[in-house]
Parts: sequence; structure tokens; C-alpha cells
Amino acid sequence: MSPDSSRPSRGARAHGARPRSRLLSWVRHHRAMSLDSARRLLRHPVASLLTMLAIAIALVLPAALWLTLDGARLLDAELEESATLTVYLENGTSEAEAGRIEEALAAHDLVAQTRLITAAEGMAEFQQALGLSDALGRLEDNPLPASVVVKPKDPSPEVVRVLAGSLEAIAGVGEVRLDLAWIERLRYLAELGRRVTLALVVLFGLGVLLVVGNTIRLSVESRRQEIEVVTLIGATHAFVRRPFLYSGAWYGLGGGLLAWGLLTLGSGWLSAPVSALAASYGASFSLPRLGLHGSAILVGCSTLLSWLGAWIAVTRHLAEIRPR
Repeated sequence: MSPDSSRPSRGARAHGARPRSRLLSWVRHHRAMSLDSARRLLRHPVASLLTMLAIAIALVLPAALWLTLDGARLLDAELEESATLTVYLENGTSEAEAGRIEEALAAHDLVAQTRLITAAEGMAEFQQALGLSDALGRLEDNPLPASVVVKPKDPSPEVVRVLAGSLEAIAGVGEVRLDLAWIERLRYLAELGRRVTLALVVLFGLGVLLVVGNTIRLSVESRRQEIEVVTLIGATHAFVRRPFLYSGAWYGLGGGLLAWGLLTLGSGWLSAPVSALAASYGASFSLPRLGLHGSAILVGCSTLLSWLGAWIAVTRHLAEIRPR
């Protein structure tokens, strides 16, 4: 056996080097096309900025609605946590009996917390709220019954209704009052907001596709002769498409960053009056921010939509271009 018999042949080495050479060539071409596309955009800064601004405006409204719904969802959860039932005891129930009834209510599986309000405490709160302490103080008997404020473990309307029905069956309970209309209205509004936001996302997403597609179409038309020449010498459609796809991606990246900036500025501008309005109602609420995750989703979706719009426009127009 010769000393060189264990070494790979020259043909085998050449065969193994070809895939690597093709990969390096493919990477170099992608890098060159991305840089060339960026330079072409920078040569026309005003037109490029206007295209990116159109993309940003198309993204700002659905993103702002999404943030508003996210803040409303948090506020809805906070309001649901404050949902309570008022259990009125029968008239003439003594304080000792009221305490035993409260213990029975607190032992219920669906009850998280209870607070007993005696008839005297209820009258004092009523006098303070109406400012009629002198007039009500002349009453010989207290007409108000004792009550128990019940906080349910699950504030959903379905569970609260079941809880109210079971509490009414407890001996000594006269009436159970609950106000679930406002919770249901909030849920209906939230569902309406989600559907409107989804519709706007689809519509403005199509708007981004049209804006980028029209821009790329004009770019393809301006380079028609160049495309015909490279097609004549054997360039594939993927090779011809590549610079235009990078242009679409750059447009989307710029539009996403502009949309992020507009949302950040708008949130900072509106945060003070929104917080003041919430404070006037005794609540604490601040406008939600995009954060790192939301910013990445916004910029990523913008880039992907613009790339898709460029791909559709280039593919459609390449099918119409025939070398002469």
C-alpha cells in the first residue's frame, strides 16, 4: 500500500470543497445585496423616509388599539377583583346571630372574604353619606338591617350568580344583591374592541403590503433593462429577486422603528392627563408601554409584512418581464 493511499483523493477534496464554496458565495451575495439595497435607499432619503412613514402610520393605529385593550384588560381584572355581593339579613337579627350567619357565609367554598356591617354601623354610614344625622337621629327604631359584604373567590358573573343563589338559602338571610351588569358590559366592550382591532390589523396590514408593493414595482420598472440583461446571461429569478426583497425588508425595518418612536412619544405625551383623569375617579391607571417584547413584535411584523409585499410585487412583475 502506498503512503498516499490513506489520504483523500484530489477529486474528493474538490467535491467536498464545492458545497462550502457555494455557501460562501451565497452568503457573500446576500451581504452584497443587503448593503447595495441600503445604499440605494440612502440615495433617495426623502422618498425612502416617506415610504417608511406611510408604513409607520399604518402600524401605529392597530398597535395603539392593542395597547389600549391591554390596559383595559388589566383595569377590567382590577375591577373584577373589587366585585362584591351584599347579603342583607332579616330585620330584627341580633348581633350575635349576625356573627353566626357571617361565619356560615365565610365557610362557603366560593367565598374569599366577608365583612359584617351591623345595623348601627349601617345607619352611621348612611347618616354620614347623606348628611342627615339630625333628622335620622330622631327615629325611634333603626329600619336598616344588618348586612354582610361578601367577596367571591371567582368574580366571573356565572360563578357569582351561583354563589348568590346558594347564599340566599342560608337561614337568616333576607336578600342578596349583586350588580353584574357593569362587569358584563365591560366584557362586551372588550370583545368588541378585540374584533375591531383584529379587523384594523388586517386592513392596515394590507395597506403595508400595497405601499411596499407599489414602491418595489416602480423600482422593478426602473431597472427593467438591467433585469433583462442578467436574465439573458442565466440569472435565476431568486437571484434577481434578492435585492428587491432586501429593499422591502429595509423599508419595513425603518417603518417599524418609526412606528415604535411615534407610539413612545404618544404614550409619554398622553400619560400625564390619563393618570390625572384616573386619579379624579379614585383609581390608579397608567398607559401601558410596548416593552422589549412588544417592540420586537412590532418591528418584526413590519419587516415581515414589507418583505412579503416586496416578494409579491417582484414575483408578479418578473413573470411579465421577458428578455428580448
